[in-house]
Amino acid sequence: MDPEALLFSIFTPEGRDNPYPALAELRRTEPIHYNAAFDTYFLTRYTDCQAVLTHPGFLVPDLDWCAREVPDWRDHPSADFFYSSMLRSNGADHARLRRLVGGGFSPRRVAALRHTVRDITARLLDDFADATSEGGSVNFQELVGYPLPVAVIGHLIGVPDGEQGQFHRLGQDAGRILEPVRSPEDWQRADRAVVALRAYFAELIALRRARPADDLTSILLAVRDADDGRLTGTELVDTLLLVLVAGFETTASLLGLAVHALLAHRDQWELIAAAPELAPQAVEETLRWDTPVQMTERVAAAPIDVAGVTVPEGANVTTVLAAANRDPQRHPDPDMFDIRRTDIKVLGFSAGPHYCLGAALARVEGAELLEQLPKRFPALAAAGPPLRRESISLRAFENLPLITRG
Repeated sequence: MDPEALLFSIFTPEGRDNPYPALAELRRTEPIHYNAAFDTYFLTRYTDCQAVLTHPGFLVPDLDWCAREVPDWRDHPSADFFYSSMLRSNGADHARLRRLVGGGFSPRRVAALRHTVRDITARLLDDFADATSEGGSVNFQELVGYPLPVAVIGHLIGVPDGEQGQFHRLGQDAGRILEPVRSPEDWQRADRAVVALRAYFAELIALRRARPADDLTSILLAVRDADDGRLTGTELVDTLLLVLVAGFETTASLLGLAVHALLAHRDQWELIAAAPELAPQAVEETLRWDTPVQMTERVAAAPIDVAGVTVPEGANVTTVLAAANRDPQRHPDPDMFDIRRTDIKVLGFSAGPHYCLGAALARVEGAELLEQLPKRFPALAAAGPPLRRESISLRAFENLPLITRG
């Protein structure tokens, strides 16, 4: 197949189920592929993707980019939120926001959350045990995969337990803005969700101003009210919104992908059941083998050479993380899922200035689940084929039916 056909094949239902053979062939035949239809350079080698993500001359598409490329962006609250956020800012603005928010994800704070993550995981697995006690199958994503990161990120932000249920749907809808190609329905869903979440977080901020607590909202309020490094009111609201959406969507995807991969490789499931200390390595291998975030974009601020190809100023570049993490030049036998693999270096949380602030917390959640789940349900098995979400950028399950055998 020619490079264009290979690329488009990954957007078909079959390609969404398993994009890796096509990506491997694209990496072998044309690892830096310019596609006119998408007007972007697709990169599929690990070294090239890492170089772009860490190069200061490659910027994320920001509000200036949005104003050029999305003329009606002012009509979309989700575009205003997304392209003004820390995720889509560059230079001094990005450094300022990241420095102010970073305290909420410090090693000390993540370490302090470990007991909370453990307790939430145990409680959700109690619910899972009850739901499967009579031998029927249940949707793991609905009972555990989504509730776990929603509860953890809700605890971090300071959202009361009883108010967290709404965030699954609203977070998913707001996340439609992350898709590289958005339909009118995507825009409508994202816009409605952003409006609702902005209103919710404005109320939460007012509550925390009156009654501070040990949570991220109170931390950012203190920053907002300080004399230096001030956050605007809109930045405060939108930062909490970003932490919610980014904090549970990719982690929920990771949890489902990890469980599915282990159950599909029964020897690996039995290995982690016998040696739960391998849970952190199983998380890393999942991030490498079945990357939740498939690809991410950058824009060249000047003409820049990438492995002998000159990327023009203003050109779009898409780093295909799913292909990079399976590059045999970085990870030998890349199609083998092996939780004992060593020297894993993944780009699943990006790299460089935009390396994910919540990466450590996501790893803690994944490791805790993979430590507890095989202990409690050693005979856990798939109850049927999973249903994947219709998404280009995010690899996730809508339904992961599982059954406990005894």
